[in-house]
Amino acid sequence: MADQLTLGVAARLSRYLQVLTQAKKMGKTSISSQAISEYTNVNPTQIRRDLSGFGKFGKRGVGYDIDTLIAQIRKILRTSGQHNIALFGAGNLGQAIATSGVFADHGFRISAIFDVDPDKVGQLVGDLVVRHYSELPHVVANEGIMVGVLAVPGKGAQQVADDLVAAGVKIIFNYSDALLSVPSDVTVHTSSPAVELLYALYFYLT
Repeated sequence: MADQLTLGVAARLSRYLQVLTQAKKMGKTSISSQAISEYTNVNPTQIRRDLSGFGKFGKRGVGYDIDTLIAQIRKILRTSGQHNIALFGAGNLGQAIATSGVFADHGFRISAIFDVDPDKVGQLVGDLVVRHYSELPHVVANEGIMVGVLAVPGKGAQQVADDLVAAGVKIIFNYSDALLSVPSDVTVHTSSPAVELLYALYFYLT
């Protein structure tokens, strides 16, 4: 089913999944399209249209069963199961990412943390020991790493991306301010608080 998704639908489904996951953590068992709309700024009609294209998940007057919808969206996005992540950078940002649970909520497991700072290598972050960056190829090959998360200074981000590509990683999540150059078959998502604020400001002003 994922082959049939446009980028817009895939992006919206990912946003719905984030809301559903948080709602579940808050103890909710069902949710309406109107409630999802309030958290995503997506029109309720659009939400119902997106979801109805893959089956009948909701009930009029009741809403959507959260557990069922989470499972279905993960199936549609092909994110069911557990996927291993390698995190690069054990500084303040890297430690915050490693201990926040933000990836674990969606089936991703940070299975390795890397750094080059001798003061950080060997230290414990959460329940993981920080490894030296030189171990990257071995760890990617032996631990099934699917995603590389970059929490490193911008000047070093391209080298990490190059090494990840060479090791066979096809998805890179970039928290640095660097513009990464990668082959066409590698996906890069750059997370920028400033861009997110501009996006929010646009909706506020319009």
